[in-house]
Amino acid sequence: MFIRAVITVAVGYLLGNLNGAVWLSKMIAHDDVRCHGSGNAGFTNFCRNYGALTGLLVFVIDAAKAVAACILGQRLFAPLGYGLEGATLAAVAVGLGHDFPALLGFHGGKGIVCGVASATVMDWRVGLVALAAFLVAYLLTRYVSLGSIVGAVALFVSFAVWHSDRPWAVAGCGVMCLIAICMHHDNILRLIHKTERKTDFFKKGKKQ
Repeated sequence: MFIRAVITVAVGYLLGNLNGAVWLSKMIAHDDVRCHGSGNAGFTNFCRNYGALTGLLVFVIDAAKAVAACILGQRLFAPLGYGLEGATLAAVAVGLGHDFPALLGFHGGKGIVCGVASATVMDWRVGLVALAAFLVAYLLTRYVSLGSIVGAVALFVSFAVWHSDRPWAVAGCGVMCLIAICMHHDNILRLIHKTERKTDFFKKGKKQ
């Protein structure tokens, strides 16, 4: 089991380093998305600067790497009867790789797309709940950060309800939720002080 865990964590973390926002900003604009806006290498900051249409490619790349990592973890641990735990371990690893990528100077994104994609592999119902919670909060307020936090909490709560008999998986999901909230600590302060920036994904980016 130890070797399986090492492979899952190592591959998941390395996949997390494949950052769609950084890669596409360099490919399309010969630029680095981290030099603009919030300085974050994630989907939202990319959309704000390069447009939501191109941003869909970022979403696909970041979702795909999370799905690949979780499927690997799931299949490695399934023969031992711990497929869900394996997928959860991979989800944590790929999220950390995205948030703190060693290959990119530990300056990555906030892992929300990775988290929702991972949750969908772990349990599609949880993925849908998290996505729905995000959309409701975002559409009502236009705050992506608030939607992300609400979605992360909804992910954990729904996962804990449906998989209360798998404590290790629930613990891993709790770690995912905690990391997501911690990555938004600055946004939380801005939300409290009513200085957080709203985002319209349908508005054209500035740096096409």
